[in-house]
Amino acid sequence: MGTNQEKAKMSSEQIIAIVTEDKTYKVSKSKLIEKSDYFQALYSSGMREAGEDSVRLQGLSRQGLELVIEFINTSKVQIENETLEDLIEAASFLQVTSILKLLLSEIRLENCVELYNLSDVYGTHDLGAACIRFMSCYYHPMLRRQEFRQLPGAFRDQVRELRMRGTATLIAVGDFVGTCLDAAHQDEPWSMLRYSEADQRWMPLASSLPPEMVNVRGYGSAVLDNYLFVVGGYRMTSHDISAAHCYNPCRNEWTQVASLNQKRSNFKLLAVSGKLYAVGGQSVGTVECYNPELDWWSFVASLPDPLAEFSACECKGMIYVMGGYTARDRNMSILRYCPSSDAWSSLETCQVHVRKQQMLSLEDTIYLVGGYIHDMEPPKKTGQSEDILTVQAYDVGTGEWRRVKENTSKSGLNLTCALHNDGIFIMSRDVALPTSQEHRVFLKYNIFSDMWQPFRRFPAFGQNMLLCSLYLPNVIM
Repeated sequence: MGTNQEKAKMSSEQIIAIVTEDKTYKVSKSKLIEKSDYFQALYSSGMREAGEDSVRLQGLSRQGLELVIEFINTSKVQIENETLEDLIEAASFLQVTSILKLLLSEIRLENCVELYNLSDVYGTHDLGAACIRFMSCYYHPMLRRQEFRQLPGAFRDQVRELRMRGTATLIAVGDFVGTCLDAAHQDEPWSMLRYSEADQRWMPLASSLPPEMVNVRGYGSAVLDNYLFVVGGYRMTSHDISAAHCYNPCRNEWTQVASLNQKRSNFKLLAVSGKLYAVGGQSVGTVECYNPELDWWSFVASLPDPLAEFSACECKGMIYVMGGYTARDRNMSILRYCPSSDAWSSLETCQVHVRKQQMLSLEDTIYLVGGYIHDMEPPKKTGQSEDILTVQAYDVGTGEWRRVKENTSKSGLNLTCALHNDGIFIMSRDVALPTSQEHRVFLKYNIFSDMWQPFRRFPAFGQNMLLCSLYLPNVIM
């Protein structure tokens, strides 16, 4: 019954013969008008060709035309890399916009460069823009593809810069036991939070971390190309680990990348000129470099001596290491590593010994936050605490030191901090002297005004805290 009805319907419809050089295809006129702007314009033009029951097409490949005709007949199309150009050429010529829109959801690592190039050739601008967004979202995986590396350098820079066009946002990662958030669906603890500066409160970002990252301490973390990397560390129940994970804010998801060659904990992970450097660690003096183009770690020049409780950061394309201990004595030297020469040098000797500081840089200035500070001479008075929350500034150009305002009521230990907008945001602790009860504090040191600013309405943090600044897209891609 259904078959007879379909035949009757077909017989009542006008059939158009699409004629090419070597083949003729018969298609329903109503479907041509429905699916193709080219035929819709033709049959509403009033021209002589509009009254004919055949149309001659030239210059289109047979594969492309057959794929488009299949879509016009069935609303389905086979999208394969081998026939992408034929399909886009025919769909663009016949103005079958539904196919071009369908391609937006078919962009993959394997085809996005080709789709982008074809969109440029055939003027499918929406597809081209979607390909650029995709490349930006998956920037590091794209770096590993030869066809992407062959694109002009200025275009690749544009793709990378697109990752930074979101909103700069303060992010916290950790084991948030007893977190108090104004958020629904709090059936499980949140593992990642974002800070709303307008509302001065923390909001949920993601509720789970990769299982391999849970309860890991002493890890290294760094932001590279708007990816957050968390590498190495140790667990209380086992030895050091070498696993490496990265968080992509464009997708709000974690992925695993290549592991370190050497297990390490309590080391420094630094982003320098498009690469990551894992410096030192517990009883480890080696240094490894991660190249996102290869997704691989390789050893570079080791530290002059293994260091414990040291600090490090990137500044002006160099790595600076300060403080801590060698196996024999305090480290009083400022060490600098040059990636281009793969060599360490000792710049100068400090007048104070520092350890367990967090180090950040802005332009020519390195900021040392918290930790212990011990003046070598004159000696400190007995009973004076070294554990105060200070920020020191070191100018890498002049070698000058500057101690800025202290926050004496807060501890400089067990803190995490991040450079964000106009200041250094700090998660630290405070100890109430009458009761010796410890609680977490959240505050900011404004670099330009040399002022401290405390914040309220912060969650009760647990262990393994990490604070960083990432660009979050307005819409997750």
